[in-house]
Amino acid sequence: MEKESVDPLFWQDSDLAQSKMKILASLNTQVSIWKGFQEQINNHLELLELANPESDTKLLDEIKLEAVQLDKSISEQEFTLTLSGEHDHRDAILALHAGAGGVDSQDWASMLTRMYTRWCDRKGFGCQVLDVSHGEESGIKSVVVQISGEYAYGHMKAEKGVHRLVRISPFDNDHARHTSFALAEVIPKMEEGADVEINPDDLRVDVYRAGGHGGQSVQKNSTAIRITHEPTGIVVTCQNERSQRQNREIAMRILASRLADLEREKKDREISDLKGDHVSAEWGNQIRSYVLHPYQMVKDHRTDIETSATDEVLGGDIDMFIKAYLTYQMGKEK
Repeated sequence: MEKESVDPLFWQDSDLAQSKMKILASLNTQVSIWKGFQEQINNHLELLELANPESDTKLLDEIKLEAVQLDKSISEQEFTLTLSGEHDHRDAILALHAGAGGVDSQDWASMLTRMYTRWCDRKGFGCQVLDVSHGEESGIKSVVVQISGEYAYGHMKAEKGVHRLVRISPFDNDHARHTSFALAEVIPKMEEGADVEINPDDLRVDVYRAGGHGGQSVQKNSTAIRITHEPTGIVVTCQNERSQRQNREIAMRILASRLADLEREKKDREISDLKGDHVSAEWGNQIRSYVLHPYQMVKDHRTDIETSATDEVLGGDIDMFIKAYLTYQMGKEK
């Protein structure tokens, strides 16, 4: 990549060149970290060879303390090796959809949105709502969020699937226990033109007035965009921005990402068919359950990791589930 970056033709496509330079900078950082570990290990070994076990006890104690910290740092860095997928370095596009269950599921989708927003704050990731459809009474029907940061998709891909909530419904006068579902879709952010070529003739573009939540901020002009990719039937909408041009740009970004993900899934299915272990992502295949009544427990059904600290999890403390799943997947691939 370094040789490619000094080619005179490298910057002809500036968007693609910038994307590659971002990847190269990340790779150089990783190499530098591991080389640093190796240098520290060599220095410690040299000091151990020169040290006198009887007279240099203070030095040996210092080396021991540094070795413990080094071991911890290496273990933390080893986790980044699970983020070695083709698109793991990219930003992520997260789409949450309320399942069957009416207002309870819409409220659950809203709770998940808040959970992921707070997780982004913890990680220092950017979090931008690209499109949202509010529920009539409460919560949201669906929301599309762009999560920006180093290895955002590598982390967020662990959250793809059905999330199940069990609780006493705040919307039920009888205070009955309800089970709600929400689907999380996670795809790497792609750019139309740089990553995916889209034929304009394949698109049907509809323009309409954006509708606000609860009668608020309703646009008088037709700024909302609905783009239908006719060969695949994929429909993307965006109405969050005030200008039609901005909404179209965001919608095309989401469409490019969905088309790239569709092609990836097609290849994955072909490989899975050959292996004979393909499992469909249906509503019954929930990846995680969040139980708030009659007891408190969050359990990931893929790794069996569980915790009773439900408030902390819903407040964005989900790294334990993400790390466990990515490590589990890495073991499966081996």
